[in-house]
Parts: sequence; structure tokens; C-alpha cells
Amino acid sequence: QKLSLCSKLCFAIGGVPKEVAASATAFFLQIYLLDVAQINAVQASMVLFIGKAWGAVTDPVVGFFITKSGWTKIGRLMPWMVGCTPFLMVSYFYLWFVPPFISGRFIWYLGFYCLYQTLITCFHVPYSALTMFLSTDQRERDSATAYRMTMEVLGTLVGAAIQGQIVASAHTKKHCPIHNISAGHLGNSSGMEIIKSLLHSQDYLSHSKEVYMIAAGVIEGVFLVCTVVMFLGVKERDDPYSPKTEKQMPFYKGFILVMRHGPYLTLTAAFLFITVAIQLVQSNFVLFCTYAADLRDHFHNIVLTILVSAVISIPLWQWFLERFGKKTAAFCGITWIMPFTVMLVLIPNVVVAYVVAVSSGLSVAASLLLPWSMLPDVVDDFRLANPYSKGHEAIFYSFYVFFTKFAAGISLGVSTLCLEFAGYDTGACKQPAPVVYTLKLLIGAAPVAFIVTGLMILVLYPISEDVRLRNKVCLDELR
Repeated sequence: QKLSLCSKLCFAIGGVPKEVAASATAFFLQIYLLDVAQINAVQASMVLFIGKAWGAVTDPVVGFFITKSGWTKIGRLMPWMVGCTPFLMVSYFYLWFVPPFISGRFIWYLGFYCLYQTLITCFHVPYSALTMFLSTDQRERDSATAYRMTMEVLGTLVGAAIQGQIVASAHTKKHCPIHNISAGHLGNSSGMEIIKSLLHSQDYLSHSKEVYMIAAGVIEGVFLVCTVVMFLGVKERDDPYSPKTEKQMPFYKGFILVMRHGPYLTLTAAFLFITVAIQLVQSNFVLFCTYAADLRDHFHNIVLTILVSAVISIPLWQWFLERFGKKTAAFCGITWIMPFTVMLVLIPNVVVAYVVAVSSGLSVAASLLLPWSMLPDVVDDFRLANPYSKGHEAIFYSFYVFFTKFAAGISLGVSTLCLEFAGYDTGACKQPAPVVYTLKLLIGAAPVAFIVTGLMILVLYPISEDVRLRNKVCLDELR
């Protein structure tokens, strides 16, 4: 089942809107909640953690309902993606809207973030499982995954570009009066009150709210266009892995079988830690550039540099994994980021920041491409070990997202709480020394520790290139 270039591109374009929105929220939601919506750090951490945890819980729930879904004229997975898109656009817009009331803002953002996480799950779980219903050929699936990852990294780039360029004016130095630098040296409360009033002036806040809503509206348009392109250009094929005479296994029995499959557990655990590391860097990067490295005027361009490097290097990693194997590519690509994040913490100047950005883009690309390229191999290995079970693709993909998303939610909530305990001052242009030190730990030491742990687990991953090719031959015989 050869896939046309058009089919691969349309499939890949379908993954763009999710990554555009994910990039915008990963880089900017934390600083938006703290400095524009002006909820305190404890409330912000609860929004981030509960929202991520809720999104994680919805993954297996959506996976369960997908396994129960029947086939329609447009497939089994496509109705989920098309049906949830309009509601997803509405929830995303209100996530970036500041309500006129103050006392209930925490409930507002928690509610819309949980709603957004639910709807994005209804889109992403069927989309990621769609890989297994494009073709039975491993090369075709790997090629489609490479196209998908290239477009998703491009979507991450577009999201950061749209959000960063539109909202950059809400976080630059021109909103910070010069005399605020000496705020800590003012001995009377009236001086501090004057500075606070300058920082939180109505003009500044109105401008900040407006630019964030404009960015949200643009990203809504991306959702609509990309979903329509995917719907028109992708043909979903019926389950190609099982004889027509097979009976579908109950969800809970399939879940137990999946959770007992060693390669799946190893791959999920390894990339769980690696994903947490990347999430920590993403969510704290803007805060680090703003308060710990004096790069607030450059952060949006540095983010774009990271993502441009990632987009360019996706084809490189696709060639590398075909030439040397996926496991080797994972080790080489993900290890690359560790010395450079440490370098940025130790030498926080503009030149080093751009060098680190280019180098980090290589690892970001590898961390995005490799798990989604290796997961179909795990599904094939499971299929060979359980030749008379069917319809478990959604379980594999939904629980992989569940574990990684839940761990990322915990890490984001804990990191925001660390800033609160360190004394984070909402809306201030200069943060206390403990906050600066905490940001350096969250950007440098913590991600390195998580990446090392993930790579140590990945050593145990049993599906080598020889095993993968053997599985391919055996599955062809089974079919």
C-alpha cells in the first residue's frame, strides 16, 4: 500500500494545529497567567498541573470510546477529529481571554484549560492512531511519520512565531520604568506602590490582553484550515492487521495485554522522562530569558532559532535512523542538548544563547520524531506476539500520551510552585535572587537529570533493527 506524496502531506498537515497551539501554551501560558491574567503563582501552578493531569486522564477515556466506535463513510477516526474542531477553537480562544471579574479568574482559566485539554485529546489520540491505518508497509508508515514530524515541528515554529511576535510587546523593557531597577533599595512603601501602579497601568494591561487575543484568533484560523486539508486529502483504511473473522477483544483485556508488553513499557518510561525534560525547558525558557539572563528583548527570536533548527534537522534524523537505526538515533540526538543547556546557564549572553538555540534544535527534533517513529514498531511487535487480538492501536497511543502528559503536568506544577516558594513577584521587572537561581536549576540541572534517567531506561529497549526487520517478515507471512 504505497502512499502518494499528497496523502502524506495532507496527513502531516493535520498535525500542525495541535502543535501550533501546544507551542504557544508551552512557551507563553505560564508567563501569561502570572503577568497578564495576574493570578498568583500557586493558582497558576494549579491551573497548569490540574489541566495537564486532566488532559492525561482523558487520553485513555477517549481511547476507550474510539475502540468502541464503528466505521462510517469517512472512517472510524476522522469523525472524532472533524467533530471536535469547532469546539476546540472556542475553548482555545477563551483560554487567552481575560474576564472582567478578578476573584473568579482562577476558576475561569482552570475550567477552560481542562476543556481545551479534553478537546485536544479528542483530536490528537485518533490523529496519532491514524498512522496505523494509512498503510501496512513499515517504510511507508515511517515516511509518513517523518512528514508528520517535519510539519509538526514547523507547526511548533509557526506557533512560537505567531505568539512570540504578536505578544512580544507585552513583555519587553519599554514597560519597565528605569527607576524600577532600584525598587529594592526604596525604603518606604509609597515608593513601591508607585512602581506597582506604573507596572500595572491600565494602558499596559489593555495592550497585553489585546495582543494575546489577536494571537489566539490567528491560531484558531490555523486549526480550521489544517483540519479541512486533512479531511479532504487522507483516506482512512479499515484495520489491515487482522482477518475479517476475528472478534474484537474487550477494552480492559486489551489494556492488560498492552500493559504487559515489555517493549511498550520501556519505550514509554524512557520518553516520559525525556518529555518532562523538554517541557521544563519550554515552559521556563521565556521566564529564564526575561529574569535570569537579561535576554527579554531576544527571547522570541531565540525560540524561533531553536525551532528553525529543529525543522531543518528532521530530514537529517530521518536519514540517520534509516542508516544507523532508531535506537542509535535516539541516543545521539537527545544527548546533544545536555551540554548546551548547561552552557546557557553558565554563560547567559546573546551570542551563546543563539549557539545553544541552534544546537538544541537538533535534540528537540530527535525527541519529537523518534518516539512516534518507534511506537508503530512496538505495535507490530505486539501484533506478532498476540496474533488473534485486534483494535488495540488507540490503547497504545492514548496511554503513551497519558503517561507523558501526566508526568509533564506534575513537573510544570512543581516548577511553578518552586518559583512561588522562591518569592516570585507577579508583574515585576526584576525578580529576587532566589527566583533567578531557581530558574537556572529548572533550565539546566533538572532537564539534564531527567534526560540521563530516560536514556538509561532506553538502553533496555529490546527492538533493534534486526528485530524490527524480523517482525516485518513475520507479519507479512501472517497476513
